[in-house]
Amino acid sequence: MDVIVGLGHPAHVHFYRNTIDELQTRGHKVHVITKERPLAIDLLNAYNIKHDVAGRGRIQHENPLKTGLSFFSFECDVISTVRQYSPEVVTGIGNIPLAHASSIFDCTSLIFTDTEHATFANSITFPFSDYIYTPTCFQLNIGENQVQYPSYHELAYLHPDRFTPDPGVLDNVGISSDERFVLFRTVAWNAIHDAGDSGFDSIIEVVEEIEDQGVRVLITAEDNLPESLKKYQISTDPHQVHNLQYYADLFLGESATMAAESAVLGTPSIFVSTVTLGYLEELEHEYGLVSNFSGERRQINAMNTAISILQNYDQELWDERRQSMLGDKIDTTDFIVNRITRTLD
Repeated sequence: MDVIVGLGHPAHVHFYRNTIDELQTRGHKVHVITKERPLAIDLLNAYNIKHDVAGRGRIQHENPLKTGLSFFSFECDVISTVRQYSPEVVTGIGNIPLAHASSIFDCTSLIFTDTEHATFANSITFPFSDYIYTPTCFQLNIGENQVQYPSYHELAYLHPDRFTPDPGVLDNVGISSDERFVLFRTVAWNAIHDAGDSGFDSIIEVVEEIEDQGVRVLITAEDNLPESLKKYQISTDPHQVHNLQYYADLFLGESATMAAESAVLGTPSIFVSTVTLGYLEELEHEYGLVSNFSGERRQINAMNTAISILQNYDQELWDERRQSMLGDKIDTTDFIVNRITRTLD
């Protein structure tokens, strides 16, 4: 049986990589198609996942017409791939072209999403999708084709059955085993669903305040950093970042995905953004693993919380909170594989 997996973001590689392996082990043919995103392609190569690249360069541009033309090229490539392989199932995270293709060809679309504020993308994906899978904490009622499951996207690859931390990554970035550090993530805010959103007011002040606590700062950034902060930027293989998140004393950043990843690994996480997401709200209010800050004083309030966590750090507390969360959640990869194979059978 043939399955097409569509990828649009580096996190989607992580989400599906174990599923791809399990399906292939069971004898299914899996074809992977990705946007032309360098980091996603780097991850696919690191995991030795064969793939096709769709579209011609990046899709998002300042010029709406250019964005539209780029997306049209991407959609045409995806639809052409579906025609070529004639799969029984297509699946992706909020994957617009695959949802459309499933309406054109005789295949079933299994679409996953956890992003409520991707309003436009959702509006042109959901009506064409056969099944839409969302975590139980998803804050929208999509309709009769919505299927909820008790987990998070991040537990498809960071569930304890899927992930074993590697301390060797600390040597790679020059961190000693007893050294404290904060992983700080900034984003470019150029995705379509990021329009109008923002995070920190001054990342320079953030670094200064963390260093005042005697804690090292390691930065991963989507966009260019100010010259004074480039010495903090780390260079490590993208598939090694989860190990850094596991060993960090704190994650602080504008990336919702990395905030959730850190939280499910038992690392206290602070998310600073005008965006509100159901899974991060649950990780805060049900499990105490994330602190979300979205108001006008978000940076001030976030930094007060960060300093408090660092000054009163208790690893046993965070481990207990993680175990409480894991006790309520399933291995997301098991769920994905089950849904795909049920459709194939």
